[in-house]
Amino acid sequence: QVQLVESGGGLVQAGGSLRLSCAASISIISFREMGWYRQAPGKQRERVASMLSSGSTDYADSVKGRFTISKSNAENTVYLQMNSLKPEDAAVYYCNIKGTLVDGRRYDSWGQGTQVTVSS
Repeated sequence: QVQLVESGGGLVQAGGSLRLSCAASISIISFREMGWYRQAPGKQRERVASMLSSGSTDYADSVKGRFTISKSNAENTVYLQMNSLKPEDAAVYYCNIKGTLVDGRRYDSWGQGTQVTVSS
């Protein structure tokens, strides 16, 4: 089982920035897709940002130009840089990585979530 540990959430004022991290227990070099999702109270989980193994990225319209997904193969970590935060960005943020293990088995792992709170 691939473990993902998120960090970096917290309380920030509107207009501020946070960087979320998602550390994987194995190498992420052979990932197929990675993404960040969020879920606010009473709402469905939504995809915020994603990256394919080709390097192409995609963002929800609500965060385009403000959020950036990136990775560090050396650190086995996925990041989400969030700038110009708005109160509506407040949610629990989850990372997800889909990849292939060395034995050929595929995995689809989720982190435990990290809370982001934005004060107006």
